[in-house]
Amino acid sequence: MLREVRQGRPFDAALDRALEGLSEADRRLVHEMAAGVLRRQSMLDSRLTPLVSRGLDRLAPELLDVLRLGAFQLTVLDRVPAHAAVDTSVALAKEVVGERAGGLVNAVLRKLSRGAPLPADTAVPTAARLAQVHSHPMWLVERWVDRYGVEDTDRLLQWNDRRPRLILQPARTPLEELEQQWRSAGITTEPAPYGAGLVTDRGRPQTLPGFEQGGFIVQDPGQALLSWFADLPPGSTLYDASAAPGGKTISLGRDAALVVAGDVSRARARRLAENLARAGSGREYPVVADARHPPVRSADAVLLDAPCLGTGTFARHPDARWRVTPAALSELAGLQQQLLDGAAEAVGPAGLLVYSTCSLEPEENEQQVERFLERHPDFRREPSDTFPPTLLTAKGDLMILPQRDAMDGAYAARLRRRP
Repeated sequence: MLREVRQGRPFDAALDRALEGLSEADRRLVHEMAAGVLRRQSMLDSRLTPLVSRGLDRLAPELLDVLRLGAFQLTVLDRVPAHAAVDTSVALAKEVVGERAGGLVNAVLRKLSRGAPLPADTAVPTAARLAQVHSHPMWLVERWVDRYGVEDTDRLLQWNDRRPRLILQPARTPLEELEQQWRSAGITTEPAPYGAGLVTDRGRPQTLPGFEQGGFIVQDPGQALLSWFADLPPGSTLYDASAAPGGKTISLGRDAALVVAGDVSRARARRLAENLARAGSGREYPVVADARHPPVRSADAVLLDAPCLGTGTFARHPDARWRVTPAALSELAGLQQQLLDGAAEAVGPAGLLVYSTCSLEPEENEQQVERFLERHPDFRREPSDTFPPTLLTAKGDLMILPQRDAMDGAYAARLRRRP
């Protein structure tokens, strides 16, 4: 899994492939180890660096993966005996790198297991220290410290380092009925924040009663609350401009008369179609379409859930923190502008454009909306009258912060076209 992520494969895709055929206990351990190494990579490297005389940057990537896995078991997990962590790491190094690599791994991990000293300068909670302890890019941590302060940034980073729990939203089955089904099956649930779904102690949604029948979908409250914030009138026609994998499409489609759900990627559109077939209302229609050139006109509402850095969802995507760069932020902001201008063409007179991201970055959120309104004076902000004000900005936009609201970060704005 670590090799595939290093080569650019998304963590979720690598996870699905790796877990095939494993027992449930082994699945949980594999997931915890791979995600844990990605979440704590900087910390693990800081522990390993003093023990590798020639430097980590001179090691083969596969060998560094093995060392990090061993170090994670020794320093974080408390249920793997030290001798087992060392022995299996040595065997793995010999298998994937070569016989001599086993000796290096044995020496390094045995030193670590005997209590190698922690890196110096652990007391000062500077941006650099936070970035190292919580394994986040330095440039991003500096931005967050400037915006939120040291304490809130620390809480945000701690949130990102947690293993998130599975949260389920009703689809074809009412929430109360789902809760009763799972309670009868001995499955523990509790309400998610703001009543946005159910939190369960299980790890695989496919094993829960109601999955095959489309009774529910997997979706964080931060994303599920978008449907409440959008506040679309029943019977609306909706164009979901960037719909895959379909969670928001399914939520909004429960009360819509018609949903055209588009995605520019054929592969993502196929996944979208599969999810709609399992859990949709039957009023959603997937299409392959570029949001910059909408396939519809005069819709009552348009949702643009724009591609973004995803900085609000690092807890669920432990590999994403290592993919984000300032250049990517600038590139995505330019793409979002194009998508917004294209999506606006599909909004009918007095219609609603809902723009959303799973980002915490102002360039992708409120600044993007301000620039859109400057280009399109025929649109205006229209805050929701029914949404909890604690999750709204001063201008009425949805803004969810993980360190404050205990769920994935999200942003959205309601933009009404003037009649």
